[in-house]
Amino acid sequence: MPRPVAVVLLSIALVLVVALLVAAFAGKLARMDGGTYPAALARAATAFAAVIALAAVVTAALAALST
Repeated sequence: MPRPVAVVLLSIALVLVVALLVAAFAGKLARMDGGTYPAALARAATAFAAVIALAAVVTAALAALST
């Protein structure tokens, strides 16, 4: 059985990788749409923050269900 610390660290790594991929895709789409580099960076940062916030909300909901 995997150790809980390892599961938590792997989950955090997975969320960060997914958030970075979503941010890169959002920035690329913003540039393809004709946006400037600062606008694309802002879109990427917003997408990254949204994925991290969504992961936090899901974690809080799962924690509330387990008690």
